[in-house]
Amino acid sequence: MQQQQRGFTLIELIIVIVILGILAVTAAPKFIDIQGDATSSTLKGVKAALQGGAQLVYAKSAIASEQKNAAVGGPTSQVTIGNSPVETEFGYPDAELASNTTITGWVDLSVSEFTVVPTSGALTSTVPGPGTFAVIPASGSPTVDYTETSEAGASCHVLYTESSASEVSPVITTVIGGC
Repeated sequence: MQQQQRGFTLIELIIVIVILGILAVTAAPKFIDIQGDATSSTLKGVKAALQGGAQLVYAKSAIASEQKNAAVGGPTSQVTIGNSPVETEFGYPDAELASNTTITGWVDLSVSEFTVVPTSGALTSTVPGPGTFAVIPASGSPTVDYTETSEAGASCHVLYTESSASEVSPVITTVIGGC
């Protein structure tokens, strides 16, 4: 009596493994966006650094009893963090005066890795609006549209909007859908 063999031969198994390997190599980059994920995570870290720095500035302002001072159209209050003067609005950092050099006084941020984009008038897709500044990655050419405010928006930036009233924290938003 002759036995009938069932199953795959070794050659058939190797061919199937090779085909699956080719499919995995071609399909994986479409599902894995390592660079975008890294940029998104870095911008979330920038947001956390901005929040922590703003709280430090507010604490210094509260100690100096200047946390309720507003500078809209007038001279600003000021605190010193380390050796750096920081202009404040209701005790939090003033966004109108933000630049690569002034922000490093209250945020541990490498200006070689990020660019601070200050406001310069009305809000457009290329300019943050009044009372705001943006932080964008310095490397590459990220998609930037400052009118995007939701995290999933088609842009790649962190937006800092200064405090608008006494005892109101600044609004810090990450937009990472375009990273």
